[in-house]
Amino acid sequence: MRVFDLAPHPLLRPCIDRFWGWECGPAEQVALPVLLPGTGAEMFFHHGAPFQPAVETVNPAVLQQSHLLCVRRRPLPLAAQRGIGFVAIRFRAGRLGRLMAIPARECLDLQLPAEELWGNAGRELAERVAAARDFPGRVALLEDFLLRRLENGCQDALVEAAVDRIYRNPQDANIALLADSLGIGRRQLERRFLQQEGISPAEFRRVTRFQKGVRRLMLEPSLPVLDAALDHGYYDQAHFCRDFKSFCGRSPACHLATARRMTHFYNTPRA
Repeated sequence: MRVFDLAPHPLLRPCIDRFWGWECGPAEQVALPVLLPGTGAEMFFHHGAPFQPAVETVNPAVLQQSHLLCVRRRPLPLAAQRGIGFVAIRFRAGRLGRLMAIPARECLDLQLPAEELWGNAGRELAERVAAARDFPGRVALLEDFLLRRLENGCQDALVEAAVDRIYRNPQDANIALLADSLGIGRRQLERRFLQQEGISPAEFRRVTRFQKGVRRLMLEPSLPVLDAALDHGYYDQAHFCRDFKSFCGRSPACHLATARRMTHFYNTPRA
């Protein structure tokens, strides 16, 4: 399998972490992961075989040429697939609204095609990306499209600041103190956060802590679960296990035993 990774245009870096993609031959089958709840969002454009959900509760029709995945409250298992080929946009936490005509709250736990996010321009973009010759050509199309939409999104600068502070240090984030430092009351912060992100600041802190703990365990297989839990603000291993089962439906040991034998979408952070 070929793996691609490219930093975005400097003007897009506040919103986008990276462009990345995978390709494999038509006879090669890839064991795709279970996508767990997290803080970010990925926009996938397929030029090979599209993803297929491994559960019947997801409509396969929406996981086709393009789709946004913004997994927050429940996991999304993907079926093993042959001949995959895609380029993806990895959005930074709290920045999805800068590039969309709709706020992040309307995207959570759905699989939205580009046409629903950007109208006919999104549909045309998906077609052009699928027809492009290579990864750099696909990224060039996406960058040009996104640069022209930087000033037309739905955003709240105060909520973005709150997202940044919680994401950087979820283990010590106190919502009341955060609101005070931003010059507003806690209820106002919670109302604006919910309006923009679709979840409360406390929920965002919880999913950030979970995401960072899981990513650490996936990228460092020898790390004990207890160490990952304590490093990311959990009281003890039991606390982490309860959160893990709530988000994943399985214990950490059960999930990791399977997940570490498969591909995954976790990457080391960029500077």
